[in-house]
Amino acid sequence: MSTVTQAAIGAPQQGAAAHAWGQFAAAASRESFCNAWLALQCSMVSDVQAALLLLREDDGGAYVPAATWPDARRDLSYLGAAAEQALVQQRGVVLRSEASAAGAGRVHVAFPLQMDALVMGAVVLDLAARPEPLLQDVLRALLWGAGWLEALLRRQQSRRDGELLERAATGLDLIHAAQEHGDFEPAAIAVVNELASKMVADRVSLGITRRGRIELRAMSRTAWFDRQTQLVETIENAMEEALDQEAAVAYPPAPQARGVLVAQRELAARAAAAAVLTVPLTSRGKVLGAITLERNQGPAFDAVAIDLCRVAGELLGPVLEAKLEARRWLAGRAFEKLEQWRSDLADPRRPALKLAALAAVLLVAFLATANGVFRVTAKTLLEGSLQRAAVAPFQGYVAEALVRAGDRVRKGQALAVLDDRDLRLERARWQSEREQAERKYRDALAKHDRASSRILAAQLAQAEAQLALTEEKLSRTQLLAPFDGVVVSGDLSQLLGAPVEQGKVLFELAPLDAYRVILQVDERDIAYVALGERGELALAGLTGASIPFTVKAITSVSTAQEGRNFFRVEAELGEAPAQLRPGMEGVGKIIVGERRLAWIWTRNFWNWLRLGLWAWLP
Repeated sequence: MSTVTQAAIGAPQQGAAAHAWGQFAAAASRESFCNAWLALQCSMVSDVQAALLLLREDDGGAYVPAATWPDARRDLSYLGAAAEQALVQQRGVVLRSEASAAGAGRVHVAFPLQMDALVMGAVVLDLAARPEPLLQDVLRALLWGAGWLEALLRRQQSRRDGELLERAATGLDLIHAAQEHGDFEPAAIAVVNELASKMVADRVSLGITRRGRIELRAMSRTAWFDRQTQLVETIENAMEEALDQEAAVAYPPAPQARGVLVAQRELAARAAAAAVLTVPLTSRGKVLGAITLERNQGPAFDAVAIDLCRVAGELLGPVLEAKLEARRWLAGRAFEKLEQWRSDLADPRRPALKLAALAAVLLVAFLATANGVFRVTAKTLLEGSLQRAAVAPFQGYVAEALVRAGDRVRKGQALAVLDDRDLRLERARWQSEREQAERKYRDALAKHDRASSRILAAQLAQAEAQLALTEEKLSRTQLLAPFDGVVVSGDLSQLLGAPVEQGKVLFELAPLDAYRVILQVDERDIAYVALGERGELALAGLTGASIPFTVKAITSVSTAQEGRNFFRVEAELGEAPAQLRPGMEGVGKIIVGERRLAWIWTRNFWNWLRLGLWAWLP
């Protein structure tokens, strides 16, 4: 950089450099800082004809001129090509021009300005052509000076970040104040009090739109206020003015602000306020209400305060709307939903919704006019038409178990055998008793002892009766099947040697050629069922086929299941497939007749409604 420095120490250049350093040190704004910095850079490089500084806009948009040298009115558009190339390539570039706007033999030196790998701008110098080493010194000088601009940009970024943090903290405090209360009124009062403290406002008012007009609902540091006063009307007019313009409105107006301020000015005059600001409350893209701030003394609301209050209105809108919705009656919500649907249907950008609505109308019309088969549905159980029980004929022990549940049996087939050892011993005892009684009876007859013979004759008859009873028990030690069928229940294979009581049910049998259907009909549908009605049955084990049946009996016996009453209805099968087994379950449907489809699907609801009204009415 020695050549550049030597070129900059001439007397004229020293004066220009001193002046530039003075302006640079005293710069108070971004514009003056950039102008002084560019002048200082030009004073450090010899034979600079013109210079241009481009910086990115704050919103991250296009690059705009931030400073020009030596004259702000001079057209420097011819330097745009070098600036664009430096921005695209993100490095220093040198473009030689044989015939530039300033004359022949000149070069355009451009250098990009970067911050955290982001290109923030570029500086371009129009200077006389010189050897390559001297051009490298110029680029180094621009690199050295770019640090000052980077510091400026970082300070500005830090200030914007601080404003964003302050704005976020204020918004969170306001939301927290609103969420501390469940109802809308205390939440609104907490919000206006918090906002008055944050914005150093003497009074903050909050209004909500209702039926097309704003209504004041809360005022800071005020638990109650008269809605009929002229001050309340003036505040509501100021809110209406901001809502009509759909923007924040401040009086006195901020620099370069536009808008109607008639109501704001009237409120400031009536309340003796030095500054007034009204911002809309928005939620989901629609206006919910407005917030008005008043300062009796102090500065006017600047752009930062306006932006902070505007963001607060956007954050508080959904919170306050949720609290308003929570306290509204069902009728109000339903009316709002209907109005929203009507607006959506009228929207030409939503043809699918129109088609869906048309399809719904056609469906309702079809259900209201079309007839369908009304069938009563009931849980169904399949039973044998004749069911027999094989019980223990006497008290004894299980000797053999020959069948169990599910086995098919034929008439006369043995089901189980009871132990007969005790019975055989008892038979032998009674045989002995009979022989003794018979011998004594013959001796008494031989002696012509009539009294003894009568007694012995009675003992002989008793012994013969006991012997006959024992023989009968021995003949019943085998339990036999009374008919051809299937064992429905009973399994003694795990009870060999176990005692059984007399009369205990050991097996249940049902035939395989005759069945009956047991339907559990809900008490709400029992009135529709009549004798002789037909229906269809689908069993869980035979879902692929439906079996016809006919209702044969409707009993008055009801059972309670799952909080409902069910009546027992018996039906007879038309054709019994060979795969049927007693105990199978399924769903049966009794065909009642034809009814309107709308009535079929809504009858339970209307019955419930009639019963509820009957119970509620005096």
